[in-house]
Amino acid sequence: MDALRLVAIDGGFDLTLDGRLIVRHRPDSPALFVGRGRPDIAMVRGNFDISDRLDERIALRHATFDGARIALAAHADAPPLLYLDLDGATLRPVATDPALNRFWLRIVAEPDEQLWGAGEQLSYFGLRGRRFPLWTSEPGVGRDKASAITFQADVAGQGGGDYWNTNYPQPTWLSSRRYALHVETTAYSAFDFRDPAFHEIEAWAIPEAIEWFAADRFVDLVGQLSTRFGRPPRLPDWAFSGAILGLKDGERSFARMEAIIAAGAAVTGLWCEDWVGLRVTSFGKRLFWDWTANEARYPDLRARIAALATRGIRFLGYVNPYLAIDGGLYQEALAAGHLALKLDADEPYLVDFGEFDCGIVDFTSPAAADWFAERVIGQEMLDLGLAGWMADFGEYLPTDVRLANGLDGMLAHNAWPTIWAEINARAVAARGQTGEAVFFMRAGFTGVSRYCPLLWAGDQSVDFSRHDGIGTVIRAALSSGLLGNAYHHSDLGGYTSLFGNVRTPGLMMRWSELSAFSPVMRSHEGNRPDENLQLDGDPQVLDHFARMSRIHAALAPYVATLCDEAVATGLPLQRPLFLHHEADPNAFAVDDAFLYGRDLLVAPVLEADRIDWPVYLPAGAEWVHLWSGEAFGGGTRVTIGATLGAPPVFFRADSAMRGLFAEISDL
Repeated sequence: MDALRLVAIDGGFDLTLDGRLIVRHRPDSPALFVGRGRPDIAMVRGNFDISDRLDERIALRHATFDGARIALAAHADAPPLLYLDLDGATLRPVATDPALNRFWLRIVAEPDEQLWGAGEQLSYFGLRGRRFPLWTSEPGVGRDKASAITFQADVAGQGGGDYWNTNYPQPTWLSSRRYALHVETTAYSAFDFRDPAFHEIEAWAIPEAIEWFAADRFVDLVGQLSTRFGRPPRLPDWAFSGAILGLKDGERSFARMEAIIAAGAAVTGLWCEDWVGLRVTSFGKRLFWDWTANEARYPDLRARIAALATRGIRFLGYVNPYLAIDGGLYQEALAAGHLALKLDADEPYLVDFGEFDCGIVDFTSPAAADWFAERVIGQEMLDLGLAGWMADFGEYLPTDVRLANGLDGMLAHNAWPTIWAEINARAVAARGQTGEAVFFMRAGFTGVSRYCPLLWAGDQSVDFSRHDGIGTVIRAALSSGLLGNAYHHSDLGGYTSLFGNVRTPGLMMRWSELSAFSPVMRSHEGNRPDENLQLDGDPQVLDHFARMSRIHAALAPYVATLCDEAVATGLPLQRPLFLHHEADPNAFAVDDAFLYGRDLLVAPVLEADRIDWPVYLPAGAEWVHLWSGEAFGGGTRVTIGATLGAPPVFFRADSAMRGLFAEISDL
């Protein structure tokens, strides 16, 4: 990897990376600032109101040099407040005063530069022109302050969200200048891309490091990042060889599954998140957060799971890192001292999850972490026969909590999703099931890709809305995939149904089409299943889903090659067009379509009642329409027929899988 090069100029300095000017610091236009501030944090059920009482922001105008160390002071006669140590392609800041807890760094921007990353972004794939706070939280309902549903969610409980809210932030970006930058910190931070001259990094702690990566090709840059943050285990064949049905209907789930299979669906998994029982609240049907099988709701579950396994159908469940106070595991954890405490009292910190309270298992305690991995995931789940689960709610850690290792809550909050992922991965590894059992998460932060085998895009609204509907899952897959997360999927049909917003048959069918061309095709009944259309609630919807599941299953040989490629190179399965077409400037701005591997281009229909859809076909290849066989040249925009059952999908004419794709078109 190329090293940063320091050049002292006119009382300031430049930092370059392989010929790229990265930092330009001058006394009259400093690139670095430090300061002191006090955060104001209010959390309401995973939604955070965050502000900063900034006491001081100091421009570090004067720089002196001692080899690879830069000393920065407010002016020539002042003592240094910050040192920068150059270590290859890494910059390590060191503050001289421990009271300094704010940090800003400006990175040189070019006029036409484009940027991507920042974790899993839902509203905007391209980041230029906006500010992105990086704090794991509930994304919100609607996520658009101009919409009625966001207004209603804000009034109801601060739950509307905004364009930047995400379950999975990460202080990492990629630039069209073929470099990437990562800020090593778990503190609250923000990327500000609004100024045409610079990109500003803000962190509410002095970062451990700022790291740079450079390459001539984007595929190599993505490979470097996946190596740095860790590649997930290979997705097992069963996970992408058929659909995973999400049904939370107790014993009736099995009969409903059989009826869906009889309708022609290819099914490899039954996901019953209500395996632990239900709790009905005003939000909808929630789960009983005590991670043991509910025999009343699922009698003789162990035998039912074993019987499914003989047919090649896996059973999946649900878990999260909290314990309801009216459950048995809470009492067990309380007695063993495994719960996080209040700051001012030796009693468990309880979190309100909406009409029920829960304790927090303190994963900074090795004993508590081992207990949850072995006692809960190992004994109650894997030993029962579960082959996977949703590992939910990594983003709720309060900031005013007392943890066993003494870590401040402001630093622990963003770290929690990665810690939670590691607990799940440890439990799977202890049973020798890494690469076979699959847990999926919505929360994330730096390093989550090392442990989590599969992301899901969180709780989309059950609609086509711009900031919270079906289209957000594409941007989520593209942004997170660039940072090492190879496998991504979503709740087929969406999840959140509030304020009269319910599923339509058209939405369900368009989401089935998107899911068929995703690594995992998994349905969800949503938060209010009785009020919303289900796959088996409409004959046309069921027939359409069954066909799409067969197409998904037929793609398995191609997807298997992509999974092998992900292990070898770190490339995600769903890719932005520019990843393989970087000579085509028009490919850089596309965020409503994706390459599925190198050979397929998928442009899902993201509006209601459309029977055609515009698609950009990148230059450098000839593209064949999957359903008609018509060939198109690259570098062209086409409007293609897109009736239900024929979503816009194209394959490269020179693909080695052309025969497979032709067979799929006949299904």
